[in-house]
Amino acid sequence: MYKIVSKKILNPTVVMMDIDAPLVAKKAEAGQFIILRVDSEGERIPLTVAGYDREAGTVKIIFQIVGATTEKLSHKNEGEYIEDFAGPLGLPTHLEGLNNVCIVGGGVGCAIALPVAQALKAKGAKVTSIIGFRSRDLVILEEEFGAASDEVIVMTDDGSYGRQGNVCVPLNEMFASGREFDKVITIGPLIMMKFVVEATRPTGIPCDVSMNPIMIDGTGMCGGCRLTLNIDGKRVTKFACVDGPDFDGYQVDFDEAMLRGAAYRDFERHSYESTCNLFKKEVK
Repeated sequence: MYKIVSKKILNPTVVMMDIDAPLVAKKAEAGQFIILRVDSEGERIPLTVAGYDREAGTVKIIFQIVGATTEKLSHKNEGEYIEDFAGPLGLPTHLEGLNNVCIVGGGVGCAIALPVAQALKAKGAKVTSIIGFRSRDLVILEEEFGAASDEVIVMTDDGSYGRQGNVCVPLNEMFASGREFDKVITIGPLIMMKFVVEATRPTGIPCDVSMNPIMIDGTGMCGGCRLTLNIDGKRVTKFACVDGPDFDGYQVDFDEAMLRGAAYRDFERHSYESTCNLFKKEVK
């Protein structure tokens, strides 16, 4: 059992928790993930490590309430416990040799991008961060990105905060003005990452993406997190849990990934609604 040390509501659908998991905290690095179960009857879900404190033995997770399991987890409070917390899993983000990086995060993907920005800053790299949200009330981690970046640009779709538009607007402006980076790292919704990759492609600047497909065991045995990459003209299957979660964005077949990601959308919605109704009955 793993104790919830702290809990904070970041916006109406996003929650941050610190979990007492000293063995995970001892080994975790930016870009890796964990798999948890809320209770003994629960499903396994992957969540990216959003931070860690090796001395305190805690690991930070940030999640969006989108399904039954995240709904259950959101009802857990400080001092309570979750059943399983396995990790760290996956490969850390490759940061060596990077001195000038642009981080592009979207929505809850900013929680994954933040530890990468922090790790780069700690190594002395120049970090430019572009973070995008649908509206002002969904903005998260702006202060934290400010501390980890030399420049932060906040974008909202409706213009209610920061600049109006998607994350590609300032990115394209930077490229047009001749800005150069060692690498662009983008983390967020698949469609956002696809467009960031296409905006970056003409520059030839390396562009990495963090993939979070359907995942079950996190060890490469189930095959649920398979992705198709186009490498030297050949279609190659890779697994996000052991080969990633970071990949060369120019190689990823985003259209296939988006189709696979939507395969269980109706089932997930039904499960989420059933869980919500269960909690409503308990409250009554």
